[in-house]
Amino acid sequence: MAPMKQAMTLTDKAADRIKYLMAQRAEPTAGLRIGIRTAGCSGMAYTMDFVPEKGRFDELVVDKGVRVMIDAKAVMFLIGSEMDYVEDKFQSGFVFRNPNEKGRCGCGESFHV
Repeated sequence: MAPMKQAMTLTDKAADRIKYLMAQRAEPTAGLRIGIRTAGCSGMAYTMDFVPEKGRFDELVVDKGVRVMIDAKAVMFLIGSEMDYVEDKFQSGFVFRNPNEKGRCGCGESFHV
């Protein structure tokens, strides 16, 4: 039987950046929690917070030595996604490549499925 595929994956750059940010934190951190909230002109936006422990119903993803907890309400919107960290001359930040997205708003802050 093949192992079950994780809900999402991380690029090397995303994993490295999460590790770096976690190392800067003074308080104990179990990992990064990702969720979805209603926002923006397209309807949904990603949320990210460092958390001290895994939530009871969170989906745990361990990739490249990083623990990511996905809010149970967000799992169905994130299945198959890849999280990356991108830097260029004008901005830097985490980017989601989500095959479930049907469109994004013009400013890139929100999406819909």
